[in-house]
Amino acid sequence: MQYLPWLEAAGFEVTIAPFFDDEYLERLYSGKKPGFRAASYYLKRFRELRRASPPDLIWLEKELLPWLPAGMEQWLSPSDVPVVSDYDDAVFHRYDLHRLSIVRLLLGRKIDQVMARSALVLAGNPYLAARATSAGSSRVEIVPTVVDTSTYNTTPLPSADGMARIGWIGTPSTWQQYMEPMMPMLSQLARESGAKLRVVGIETKPLPELEVMPWAESEESRLIQGMDIGLMPLDNSPWSRGKCGYKIIQYMACGVPVVASPIGVNSEIVEEGVTGFLASTPAEWRRAIACLLEDPDLRRRMGSAGRRRVEECYSLQVWGPRVAGLLRSAARA
Repeated sequence: MQYLPWLEAAGFEVTIAPFFDDEYLERLYSGKKPGFRAASYYLKRFRELRRASPPDLIWLEKELLPWLPAGMEQWLSPSDVPVVSDYDDAVFHRYDLHRLSIVRLLLGRKIDQVMARSALVLAGNPYLAARATSAGSSRVEIVPTVVDTSTYNTTPLPSADGMARIGWIGTPSTWQQYMEPMMPMLSQLARESGAKLRVVGIETKPLPELEVMPWAESEESRLIQGMDIGLMPLDNSPWSRGKCGYKIIQYMACGVPVVASPIGVNSEIVEEGVTGFLASTPAEWRRAIACLLEDPDLRRRMGSAGRRRVEECYSLQVWGPRVAGLLRSAARA
């Protein structure tokens, strides 16, 4: 959606057609089931796909109909309309690594089939691009996750208590998978260093060293500006190797140095010793965070270098015209 102004400036007329709505996401992130409303999302998508006036191009996020076979998607899709499919997560592992063999059997190659039928696949990193190529996609382009740098402010927002903030932003599922295993080490380090842990977007039990902040899109930049260090731990799983480093890019856009796991695209985004540190073991994580906590000048230098890197490589301002050009070429083809 952030590409809309760039597409309209390039002459596109764009209709946004989300599969889910805000209520679904609110229920999802609060741990509630979607209930019988789930059927209404499919009915809405069916109507959109069978409308009388098909578009010139479909820019598809991941898949048209989650958990339904690729053949049904193909049958319902308007004929002779080129599709650009877009992937910023290894969503194919939702199916091909599913614990149920029936899901693996029926849907394990679904995303590969969607990729193969696409006129163009936009992949957020080389791991996703390699999957599209192996699936038989005729054209694959790597388009990284980007941010609108005009909405991310680099002015630090120090806390009233003067304590440094070790920060993380994300969803409940990524918190449980990646951050919770690190919390004993991080809590101890924060207490020993006189720092606070600022976590955004989750609910967890209170701790004296923990500052839990609700997420809001309008406050996202300010929440990160209040951090002194940004964290992005990952495990070395297939799903993690498909991630596109959004947290890192957000931190760096606000001039915040990062410490991240050297998994997947993280190793490409983070310039070791320049914009932050890459850490694998608990000892490396502790050493990297402690180094930044002890050296405010190093944090400032790394933060400035990170902002420059985002402006040059991961900004909407750079990629807006490029993506518009890729979509135009797919529509013409």
